Amino acid sequence: MTLKKMFIVVAVLALALAACGGSSGDGGDGDGGGSATTTAASGGGSGDAAAGATVYTGTCATCHGPTAGGVDGLGKPLAPSEFVVANSEDELVAFIKVGRPTSDPANTQGVDMPPKGGNPSLSDQDLHDVAAYIKSLN
Repeated sequence: MTLKKMFIVVAVLALALAACGGSSGDGGDGDGGGSATTTAASGGGSGDAAAGATVYTGTCATCHGPTAGGVDGLGKPLAPSEFVVANSEDELVAFIKVGRPTSDPANTQGVDMPPKGGNPSLSDQDLHDVAAYIKSLN
């Protein structure tokens, strides 16, 4: 097994383990509940960037790196990112919900971005929080 393949296998396993970590928040019913704060950096969305940093660390950092600088062969940088800047918090949430398969021409990494980053337990509020966080980095 080549080093690159081994790295991908290890990263996928790490992502799977991170996905088992559960959500950061609202009991998993997906309605967001609670009292998320709106952040100026998120473009006025309903996400809480501080809560999003926690969700990001537990789910997204595996592929996008701990500082959102990306990981070669896995996840693109999210900071800085023209894609993040060009999309609203709601558009980013919609994107994260469906992910990006390798069959998508815009997928230049050659690795699927699974829906919800591979963590099906993330609620809509968790996704808004992550979107607010990554927008705050740009």
